Amino acid sequence: MYGKNKYQHNKKEALTNRQGHPVTDNQNTRTVGRRGPATLENYDFLEKISHFDREKIPERIVHARGAGAHGYFESYGMVGNEPASKYTRAKVFQEKGKQTPVFVRFSTVNHGKHSPETLRDPRGFAVKFYTEDGIWDLVGNNLKIFFIRDPIKFPDFVHAFQPDPVTNIQDGERIFDFISQSPEAMHMITFLFSPWGIPAGYRHMQGSGVNTYKWVNADGESVLVKYHWEPKQGIKNLAQDEADSIQGKNFNHATQDLFEAIDNGDYPEWELYVQIMTDEEHDELDFDPLDPTKLWYKDEFPWLPVGKMVLNKNPDNYFAEVEQAAFGTGVLVDGLDFSDDKLLQGRTFSYSDTQRYRVGSNYLQLPINNPEKETITNQQKGQMDYRTDYAGDRNPHINYEPSLVEGLKEQHNPGTEHEPYVSGRLTRESIERTNNFGQAGETYRRLSDWERNDLINNLVNTLKTCHTGIQEQMISLFHECDEEYGRRVAEGLKMAAENGSSGPIATDDSEEAVMEAEKTGHVSDPY
Repeated sequence: MYGKNKYQHNKKEALTNRQGHPVTDNQNTRTVGRRGPATLENYDFLEKISHFDREKIPERIVHARGAGAHGYFESYGMVGNEPASKYTRAKVFQEKGKQTPVFVRFSTVNHGKHSPETLRDPRGFAVKFYTEDGIWDLVGNNLKIFFIRDPIKFPDFVHAFQPDPVTNIQDGERIFDFISQSPEAMHMITFLFSPWGIPAGYRHMQGSGVNTYKWVNADGESVLVKYHWEPKQGIKNLAQDEADSIQGKNFNHATQDLFEAIDNGDYPEWELYVQIMTDEEHDELDFDPLDPTKLWYKDEFPWLPVGKMVLNKNPDNYFAEVEQAAFGTGVLVDGLDFSDDKLLQGRTFSYSDTQRYRVGSNYLQLPINNPEKETITNQQKGQMDYRTDYAGDRNPHINYEPSLVEGLKEQHNPGTEHEPYVSGRLTRESIERTNNFGQAGETYRRLSDWERNDLINNLVNTLKTCHTGIQEQMISLFHECDEEYGRRVAEGLKMAAENGSSGPIATDDSEEAVMEAEKTGHVSDPY
């Protein structure tokens, strides 16, 4: 497809940042010790992610194709069989039966605003809680892990999965060129190329916070926590040929299904579970609990129910609500906190930064993003500042704090501040317990026969047109995960036809479709 010159590189291949400085480590942000936390002076990362956040206007860089709905979250007041207050002072979880309004946006990640909803892609699952303490955003995906563990790699990961900048066509060779050099992605690739990569619809989709967070109780004590949404409608996924058939009939099927179900009173529900670990490094595990490429297995860390979510109202206006809804991983209320998960810390800067760019500096004034409680702030001006309560009952001349005269005052902290201890050299290294292949192999073995068959078929269809060096590297990585896994991909590539073309990942006969359109197109007279 690209001709003989595709791999004739310019000899000037030394990577620099936008200032011309050599990039000596493009895999790791600078952190305190190997585990983190990250530091604000990560200039290479901040420059890279800030530019990435501004690559497109006004469509979202990722998660452009979305659907949404309103509803409520009802707390059980418990974490499993224990009171929620043991682990967190967040008010949203304290009382049994307490209902908190929510808005949920489902999405695909790497494809454009009107792309088919049958494409192989992770699905976004973002929940905005309008709590009495302000907004809490739980921003995650349908799959419980991710491709990378360091945020400095995020722009490269997305670029590899999005269309070629020359042809504007998604190309499996670009994807696996990146994946073959990023072994931490093998677990996510195993999920993505299986039927889990194409949920049958939003109502039948799991959700996950993906990253590790912390809960903090009234005494300032913390635990590590992961979030899981489980659909009460059941989980349904599609094989590639089934998705191809649906796409030919309706490329909005998931949005239509969600809208019509709610419109007909068939309100979808999810139960929220958490997994809890003590706030330690857990050297007894063969992985780091802060690693977003890893699962915490249920048999070791049980799922504990904490509440349920019901979606019972469609948006009144798609643009005003679904399109302008803005989420951020840093939007936490009292009793919820960050872990040192590097990817989470990178997302926390990036998400809100991209919303300020995409929607505007005053995006939080939009009704869909505004908390139900009154906001009182000294932040002002910027594009589209349309407040009318600039001062309210306070002195309009005092727009700063502290002041001996008047103005806003700091509020009392409702609990003991959580103060984690941090020490170590600032370094640019990966975490120690990477274990890139163990869980990927376990996931492969846990798939059912039809899921494994679909996985192998989808991988072979995508890899068969890739450069042989990429094929060989990927086969080697699959072998690292599981011997049968690697052997089946290798055998499939041997049997696959050498001719073919790059196209949407996992699909077959892409070039044949192009020729078929030319051959079967009906000639019409001009008018």
